[in-house]
Amino acid sequence: MVKKSLHDPVYFEEIVRRISLLDENTPQKWGEMNASQMLKHCELVLKVALGKIELPEINIFFKAVGAATKIEMQIFNNGIPRNMPTFQKLIVNFECDFDESKTNLLNTMKDFRKTSENKALPDHHRLFGTMTEKDWGFLEYKHLDHHLKQFNV
Repeated sequence: MVKKSLHDPVYFEEIVRRISLLDENTPQKWGEMNASQMLKHCELVLKVALGKIELPEINIFFKAVGAATKIEMQIFNNGIPRNMPTFQKLIVNFECDFDESKTNLLNTMKDFRKTSENKALPDHHRLFGTMTEKDWGFLEYKHLDHHLKQFNV
């Protein structure tokens, strides 16, 4: 079973290609975000990995659920469930410019790749707990894949 990762150039380019298939009117299959908001949300999530956004502390119950979810995703290679709760800082419920959101996400993906190549990703995530470079690449790919599937690309 192949575990796709944003670290792998083949899967990185797959995500870039899928993003290029979006336009501002691409309808979502579920959820409330439009395509512009989804792109902005994905950029914000990647900025967590880059240390540009710090998430708030969460209680022990949610930490346990997050750690278990990370392990389950790694063992079964499954995706992120639909309508999963997210941190307030990462919710995008405001209007976004599509082209700007798309450009910013692609640039942030490149920053993520460079930071990973320099082995400078954080070793911890507020929800998922201890993180390795491999964990970041896998989970960030899964997150982007989840939202691109949301828009049928």
